[in-house]
Amino acid sequence: MDVLGADLGGTNFRVGLVRDGKLMHASSAAINAAGTEQEVFVQLCELADREMSREVAGIGVGVPSVADQITGVVYDVQNIPSWKEIRLRELLEKRYSVPVRVNNDANCFAAGEKYFGKARRHDSAVGVIMGTGFGAGIITNGKLYSGANCGAGEFGMIPYRDGVLEDYCCGQFFKKRYGVTGAGAFTLSEKGDAKALAMFSEFGFHVGAALKIIMYAVDPEIVVLGGSVSKAFRFFENTMRETMRSYAYARARDSVKVEVSDTENIAILGAAALCFDAMKVRG
Repeated sequence: MDVLGADLGGTNFRVGLVRDGKLMHASSAAINAAGTEQEVFVQLCELADREMSREVAGIGVGVPSVADQITGVVYDVQNIPSWKEIRLRELLEKRYSVPVRVNNDANCFAAGEKYFGKARRHDSAVGVIMGTGFGAGIITNGKLYSGANCGAGEFGMIPYRDGVLEDYCCGQFFKKRYGVTGAGAFTLSEKGDAKALAMFSEFGFHVGAALKIIMYAVDPEIVVLGGSVSKAFRFFENTMRETMRSYAYARARDSVKVEVSDTENIAILGAAALCFDAMKVRG
């Protein structure tokens, strides 16, 4: 089955054709962030037109915002000021005459890992994006769970210490606490810099605390980490796992898997996975 996956990233649109669990080809363009609502929508459609064919059975769209799962309305899309409230699903279905699914990028990541990645063999999973923020998507009973208002999995907003988990479990941690970027700390750690390695050791403690909260809330079989900061996993894995040892339920603690995503083009595949999830068809 052919499905289009569309990723509305921070600076670029990417639309790709997914067939049999593989990205066949894709088109991309820089988002015209200053454009009107209609101008930006037309730009998205120009990319979709390149990938569309009679064989396409659905379109999945991942957005960095909240998407109403009943109406398909998208609210306050990051980096697209004109998209305050756009009926994206309705507009796309009217144009292409195929079912359209819209969800936020963290939920798409989780769905992508379920249908195409490391969570494929698991019915209970959490996909965590660690980049400029800390967001997650939840898979339960083999399907994506978005919540009543597309807010399920927003563990980064849970109060923690003097702020919220997101302050301690993404790139913001390095900037706020040490005045360096996560990328900078990573580069120094690769060179064996003791201070940078200590930063990641501290970071791992907080990530471990966040994963314990996720485990208490969801009790998943696997947690898949994605996003730019997850690439530094080897620098914070030890303290993360050490912190997780205090989890109260030994059986769950010893059985849960924590792995880093290695799925290429996960943003497009994750958007496409929304269609497979809705149709109960595996890619």
